[in-house]
Amino acid sequence: MAGLITRLVYQTHNRQRVNVFLDGTYAFAVTDTVAARLKIGQSLSDAEIAQMQGGDLAARAYDKALRYLAPRPRSRAEVAAHLERAGVPAEVVTEVMSQLQEQGYIDDDAFAAWWVDNRQRFSPRGTQALRLELTQKGVDRDVIDGALAQVDSTAQALAAGSAKVARWQHLSHDDFSRKMLGHLQRRGFSYATAKAVTDELWRTYGAQTADEPTF
Repeated sequence: MAGLITRLVYQTHNRQRVNVFLDGTYAFAVTDTVAARLKIGQSLSDAEIAQMQGGDLAARAYDKALRYLAPRPRSRAEVAAHLERAGVPAEVVTEVMSQLQEQGYIDDDAFAAWWVDNRQRFSPRGTQALRLELTQKGVDRDVIDGALAQVDSTAQALAAGSAKVARWQHLSHDDFSRKMLGHLQRRGFSYATAKAVTDELWRTYGAQTADEPTF
């Protein structure tokens, strides 16, 4: 593929990439940063082209990873799997992951802490459910243990159960307990925690409603 650069043209739909023409024929594309070092009439060897294409592949994989990370934090395993699904070669994935980690874009400790905090604030779950979710994200056990160490399961169960009280507080004690207990266990709380919180919620809300006279 060695040859003389005859044209350098920005791509129509991506102004950050430049098409390189050798001897009048399209040869390959590079980022605008790489293209800035090229000039018309410059001779490129096969080795130089291979080096540019390898660097370009890593740059595109890096950009793809950043776009994947933009909506929310991701675990290291999630990012690697995303690149692999996109067909990025294993050695390039390894290079990009190292770069992302060095720059602080991926950090499983920070990701696990973020995930737990997000769940606690918006969708309370027990440690069993949180552990399963983080395991499915590819986070190591030690990292998960650290993220879960400060979780107050009882407080989280109360938050999760309180969201259902208005719907169930008029039920009988047995129906209330059955529904609430099942709800909390499905949220990943242990039976002991779910039972204690169910009883507390009934004493606070259900029992008062049950004692009200009916006409």
